[in-house]
Amino acid sequence: MATTVSMPQLGETVTEGTILSWAKQVGDTIAEDEVLLEISTDKVDTEVPSPAAGVILEILVPEGETVEVGAALCVIGESGEGSGDAAPQAEAAPEPEAAPEPEAAPQAEAAPEPEAAPQEPASAPAEQAPAPAPAAAPAASAAASGGSATAVMEGERRAVLSPVVRKLAAEHDVDLAQVPGTGEGGRITRKDLMSFVESGVAAQTAPAPSPAAAPAPAPAPVAAVATEQAPPVAPAPAPAPAAAPAPAPASAPAAASPSTGPGDRTVEIGRLRKRIAQNMVQSKATAAHVWTSVEVDFEKVEQVRRKHKEAFKAQEGFSLTYLPFIARATIDALHAYPAVNSSFLLDQGQQIFHGQVHLGIAIDLNQEGLVVTTVRGADSLTIKGIARDIRAKADRARNGQLSPDDISGSSFTITNPGPFGSFMSAPIINVPNTGILSTDTVTKRPTVVTNDDGSDAIAIRHIGYLGLTWDHRAFDGSTAVLFLKRIKENIETWDWEQELK
Repeated sequence: MATTVSMPQLGETVTEGTILSWAKQVGDTIAEDEVLLEISTDKVDTEVPSPAAGVILEILVPEGETVEVGAALCVIGESGEGSGDAAPQAEAAPEPEAAPEPEAAPQAEAAPEPEAAPQEPASAPAEQAPAPAPAAAPAASAAASGGSATAVMEGERRAVLSPVVRKLAAEHDVDLAQVPGTGEGGRITRKDLMSFVESGVAAQTAPAPSPAAAPAPAPAPVAAVATEQAPPVAPAPAPAPAAAPAPAPASAPAAASPSTGPGDRTVEIGRLRKRIAQNMVQSKATAAHVWTSVEVDFEKVEQVRRKHKEAFKAQEGFSLTYLPFIARATIDALHAYPAVNSSFLLDQGQQIFHGQVHLGIAIDLNQEGLVVTTVRGADSLTIKGIARDIRAKADRARNGQLSPDDISGSSFTITNPGPFGSFMSAPIINVPNTGILSTDTVTKRPTVVTNDDGSDAIAIRHIGYLGLTWDHRAFDGSTAVLFLKRIKENIETWDWEQELK
């Protein structure tokens, strides 16, 4: 019997995926668990294995197409078998989507009108002839001048939009702030956008900016009404606000065009870079970023690391670095200050304090991007266990073999620019985490130390800095400083010889 392969759920918040490539074509034979296709989401690019053995009878979604989770992708069956049994399921899925859309179109057209009416204050002023005109003018001005503020609110409220949705919005000249999202957290899906376009509402909203000259006559009644009440004052301010919003939109696009010259080259922005860009902007627009740092003496860690590094590398196959030591010290501090090991969800009115530490580790992909992998249950691991998990996921990341579970669910993140030579770093928070720790270069420096007898001396020690970027919405400066102080004390005082065993 034929098997229909559907778009898998690649992560908790993923609602759609793009077909990057098919490993098999119609008529090809495939084994169970053999790679069938590659899919890209806003979280990860991943290969999808075949759920059954057989022959590819039909491919329902071509390469480059984006579909929602659960959509039929292809049909696998036995040689000579028709795809009739499975195909109706695939055809039936889009049919309900198409059927409601014509019926929804009149409703969608009618919906904006009732929504617009309340914005032009209530029904009582509508009975007075002059009142609607003044109300319309401020409404138009507010729409023009408040567009950017609305966009920021939408950016904070919704999850990151997929590149496909952004591309379609640009093609159809759609203001995304007007599109109702049905995805996780109000996210706009491809289906939401296309339904909005087909409903005709987009066409109604698109010309709205062009009658920008219309507000000019509108101020006249406002001035007239104001003149009756206070002739000297009203006429002067009335024209000024009308003129102010007009120049603002005109000047914005001019700054966007870059200059080019000999030797310049233009390349397409890749999927990974687009995802990184969207996530970084989303984080800065959402979290209240604050940065705090502390100086740490790594001498005790260095002594143990130097003593065991050769045996460790011979046994594990990779080098023993400072990172697992720092991670171990950080995990203890996260338990001591649970607000730092939390997720802050302002839109839902919730802050989730995580019982376990799922440690996100930023992995550099050979300067072609980065990805945050997750060490799950890091608080149950030893230093060696943490080091092994980080190494295994780093290898998978650089070989393009990460699964959605490898990159989701972190409760706190560590980024490690130290090996590249950084002195101090202020990273961007991996929302909805409330903090991210930067581990910078550890170098030998002269510093003041206190001897056992209480006297001071100058000594050469291994010194480094830890920087914490934290979300001021979730906790305050005292918590951030005490959290860093706890990590510092752990690194400087713990018995690392015992910890490494």
